[in-house]
Amino acid sequence: MAGSIHGLEKRAVVSSFIFRFPNGPSEKPQVALFQRSDKVRTYQHRIAPISGSISRKDPDPITAAWREISEETKLTPSNLTFWRSGKPFTFDDESVGREWAINPFAFRLAEGAEKAIEIDWEHEGWQWYDPTTVVNDDTFKDKCVPRLRESLRRVWFESELNDAAGQALGSGLERLLHDHSSGSHELTTIALGVFRDFVTQTRDYIFETEWWEDTRMAAWHLVKNGRESMGAATLNALLAILEEMDEIRRMDSFPEDTFERMITIIDHHIRGRKSRAGLVKDTFASYVRSNILSKGQQREKLTIVTISSSSTIRDSIMEAFASLDIPALELRILESRPLFEGVNFGSAILSKRLEQLKDTTKKKLHVNLYTDAAAAIAVKDADIVLLGADRISRSKGVSNKTGSLPLVLSAKHVSPTAKIVVLSELEKVNGQNGMIDDEKHEDNDPSEVFGTWKADGVKNVGHVEAAFSSGKDSDSTVAVRNVYFEWIPLPLVDAFVSGEGILRDTRIREKADQQDELARWYFDSIAIRY
Repeated sequence: MAGSIHGLEKRAVVSSFIFRFPNGPSEKPQVALFQRSDKVRTYQHRIAPISGSISRKDPDPITAAWREISEETKLTPSNLTFWRSGKPFTFDDESVGREWAINPFAFRLAEGAEKAIEIDWEHEGWQWYDPTTVVNDDTFKDKCVPRLRESLRRVWFESELNDAAGQALGSGLERLLHDHSSGSHELTTIALGVFRDFVTQTRDYIFETEWWEDTRMAAWHLVKNGRESMGAATLNALLAILEEMDEIRRMDSFPEDTFERMITIIDHHIRGRKSRAGLVKDTFASYVRSNILSKGQQREKLTIVTISSSSTIRDSIMEAFASLDIPALELRILESRPLFEGVNFGSAILSKRLEQLKDTTKKKLHVNLYTDAAAAIAVKDADIVLLGADRISRSKGVSNKTGSLPLVLSAKHVSPTAKIVVLSELEKVNGQNGMIDDEKHEDNDPSEVFGTWKADGVKNVGHVEAAFSSGKDSDSTVAVRNVYFEWIPLPLVDAFVSGEGILRDTRIREKADQQDELARWYFDSIAIRY
């Protein structure tokens, strides 16, 4: 991407840092830096990450990052995994006539994969460095490309935090990143707990300017580097907390109990999440009573179809069943590959049934499990297709578990009277501020798919796995996509049920606009330090 303003050519680039963990994932890593050759046009012989321009053909910066890594090191997703994003920034360098827009990324090298690194003509050598030393040691400044240390600190935040704060944020991000069983409501609660742990470890400098910078950057990382695809709720929750913290900061003088007030704000929001979950259950029961059961005749059975592992949906179904005047519930659950959360959801439903309905023998629960491919069969004669929402976008619709769109489309064709109902808090609404990209898909580890094939004894799966691992230069290549989420267009949804009642389009727009304003206010102004 190029242009010109005030004589400087605008260039958007990626800066990709490759990390290895020689002493284990919980220990301090090393970062690979590459010495640019005399064949490149700018910054010859300087130390740099893997970098390159973002093309107009690239759908997003991470695509450009993977391309540059492949070209300059021969590494592929078979031996390298994406780890962290850094907050983009810009700077001018009149010596080369450029205005640079830097998009920092961090990747983790697989154990033993160092031998796979093959540098191309753009570099004359490379070696491993201590990332904290690179960021903090001024002797590196003249050896590196401009603002390398700023790029690195944005993915290796541990370099400028005390050990306890860095550990709290780093370990919290790992927990969020690898949690593939919790719903977005639960993940947001976990993220707020991590944020609380981080703030607790920064008490010693809470009255300094750097504290507010670090606190906002920690919030940014929890959204972008936890589970971004499920991060809209986390973003809205953290923005609400930052707004209240900011009110204390803007007082004429900091009160002596500033730290305690900051922690109280976080605790208040964490406690409030539990009460809001209860309101959603009540609203769902009311919706069923008004829209399904109010037909003037006694219903013998209510049929609900879902594809979910959400505790909110589980509790809402069972509490509605317990409170409504209906003798039987038929619950049809799609298994939800590749992790088969549907089976776990069914088990949780049965456990909840024993807990809530143990004193009555009059109500009957019938649980039917279906394969994902059987959505059209599962939805026949259903009353409700009940879904959660990991994100709500005004332009894209509802982001939910892959398989949700085929289920909804099947319902529209097979059982057009079935109501498509989404259980979602207003905090799931995503704006257009760029923090969470609605075009971005969460591609997860293909080994989850391979693992189920192997466990089931699929014949010749080894040939597929070998082709997958061979890389793009092989004669036969295989891509295995493990995409968790997909979009359901808003016009296909009959009702959004939340703790505030049934959400209207105007309320969703208002929430999106509010998020846009706050995200720009608190994140766009995070300072560049070097």
